[in-house]
Amino acid sequence: MDADLLIVRKAAGLLSVPGRLPENQDNLTGRLQSHYPDALNVHRLDQVTSGLMVYARNKPTQAALSRQFALRQIGKRYIALLQGLVAQDAGEVRLPLICDWPRRPRQIVHHELGKAAHTRWRVLQRHPDQQQTRIELEPITGRSHQLRVHMAEIGHPIVGDDFYGAAPAARVMLHAAQLRLQHPSTGQWLEWLDEPDF
Repeated sequence: MDADLLIVRKAAGLLSVPGRLPENQDNLTGRLQSHYPDALNVHRLDQVTSGLMVYARNKPTQAALSRQFALRQIGKRYIALLQGLVAQDAGEVRLPLICDWPRRPRQIVHHELGKAAHTRWRVLQRHPDQQQTRIELEPITGRSHQLRVHMAEIGHPIVGDDFYGAAPAARVMLHAAQLRLQHPSTGQWLEWLDEPDF
């Protein structure tokens, strides 16, 4: 934290910003602004996802960070637990995504109308006893539900993500564990790490 930035850890199950419905008003941005009224949203994590988020504390910083996100200059890495044992050690998924409007916010692969989506992945550990694989995910693009859909599409949905075909669990095992960005004021590259609790 400094005069320009706030780095916070979002809990799984908490919205990043307010939802449309009255029961979905509790959110990280609102909670943060009660302590830091100048906190400005720059990006989002899915409600089911935990992990690192950056907030700006003034409009120039918000604009600069938004530009870094748009130009894909911000480094992001996620840790996830997948159902099943992934055979390969690393790979990538390039499948275009579009909102499934009748079932929104669900996203689907659509080769004609979808927007390009690219995810790199690397196996960290296999757990044969639980039939699960711990994996590191790097989203090259930042589409809604991208990591969740891409893992389901390769036959290994994220543990707990019953929205995309996994068996129900206590939570969706997806965590934003690393954030790397260039400080808009100093130009210095900064990195934060946060291990998941699963």
